[in-house]
Amino acid sequence: MFEIEYEFREQDLVHFNEMLCLKNEDIQKSIRKNRLIVPGLLFLLGSFYYFYYGDRFTAAYILAIALLWGWLSPRIMMLDFHRQILKNYTDKEKNALFGKYTLTIDPANPKYLLEQSPSGKNKMEWGELLRVEYGKKYVYLYLSLSTALVIPVDTVSQGNLEQFAAQVDQMIERLG
Repeated sequence: MFEIEYEFREQDLVHFNEMLCLKNEDIQKSIRKNRLIVPGLLFLLGSFYYFYYGDRFTAAYILAIALLWGWLSPRIMMLDFHRQILKNYTDKEKNALFGKYTLTIDPANPKYLLEQSPSGKNKMEWGELLRVEYGKKYVYLYLSLSTALVIPVDTVSQGNLEQFAAQVDQMIERLG
């Protein structure tokens, strides 16, 4: 029987949603526009002050703001994104979401991946799982294109995650 136990935390939820955000082309275009257009306009304004009025101090001030905007705006946008993610969940949903999870592949009943979480017990057929994806600090068991069981490597307290993930991948291929 393959079994792992891990803890799912708030930071893991934020990380997964941030990863999905960074893969989204529309959001990436928006970040690039914000990072380039506003500083570009400020650069033109600073150049105008420098060449038309000869005011080096104001031009340098405007160019410094443009550089800071280009450097800080993506970070501020991501902080706002984190806040929005956590705001989408009520305290009751957070209590049911965060905590200890146990995933089990039972050889006696190989039709399901058994999940025991703070919200209760759940059986997932292998056909519901799409794929297993490996990250630097996470393993993702995708249920849909935007939903996954996120397993943080550093919070696994029981079981061998590598063997478990390999077995899940085999079960998805065989029975999915």
